[in-house]
Amino acid sequence: MNGRSTPLGRTVTIVLAIVIAAWSAVPILWMILTSIKPQTAIRTREAVFVFAPTLENFNNLFFGGNKVGRFLVNSVITAGVSTLIAVVLGCLAGYGLAHWNSRFKKNVAFWVISTRMAPIAAVIVPLFVMFRTAGLVNTLPGLILAYLSFNLPFAIWMMSAFFEQVPKSIEEAALVDGCTKFQAFRSIALPVSMPGVVTTAVLCLVFAWNDYAFSTALGGPQASTMPMAAGALVTQSGVDWGLLCALGVVVAVPMLFAGLAVRRHLVTGLSLGAVTGE
Repeated sequence: MNGRSTPLGRTVTIVLAIVIAAWSAVPILWMILTSIKPQTAIRTREAVFVFAPTLENFNNLFFGGNKVGRFLVNSVITAGVSTLIAVVLGCLAGYGLAHWNSRFKKNVAFWVISTRMAPIAAVIVPLFVMFRTAGLVNTLPGLILAYLSFNLPFAIWMMSAFFEQVPKSIEEAALVDGCTKFQAFRSIALPVSMPGVVTTAVLCLVFAWNDYAFSTALGGPQASTMPMAAGALVTQSGVDWGLLCALGVVVAVPMLFAGLAVRRHLVTGLSLGAVTGE
């Protein structure tokens, strides 16, 4: 009640932190260990912790006829391009929404984010019908457009919240000095909101990179992504856990490194966007 933690409270906090960290980290560590185990150490009834590490699973994954390299290229293209477009358009639209003086502003902002709230299962069938009519099924542009349809509303809503945190006096001073509205956006608002840009980009990238529903329904032989490759490794004849864990490492590790690389901006961006202006 007085704001001071007791020894028991600190102990409970530490124990909970350790449990949560172990709950999150142990499956990832086990997946990494399994990916570098030989088959003799994987196909055992008991857990094997002492073994000679090998890259055999990664070698079979990329050069063993699984065509995972093509899946990886497709994932990089679709996730990267859709994230770039979503962030660029989200910054422009979010800035305009943040500076729009209208009594309908909150209604429009809610409408924008409400399009992102729809479950993917509810929009798969209409999207498939429209994409098939437009000839976008089994194409990379089709997947990029599908990811963009979910990432763009989220990017607009996030960036409008970040731009509302920029003091209006700074932009007004730039306008008085002779800057145009776009110059004030590019030189003042955008650099100040860079943590928000990074946060939005990382979250959009993670969604597009990990997506399975859109890639399964709208993709195909020519537009297969890494999550689809994981499903292809589970067959009726069994599961090759070495290959599957190696694929899991290839899918998960890039996102982990991306999050760690921008963790400072990510934490700052999420804390700044927690409270939006009126």
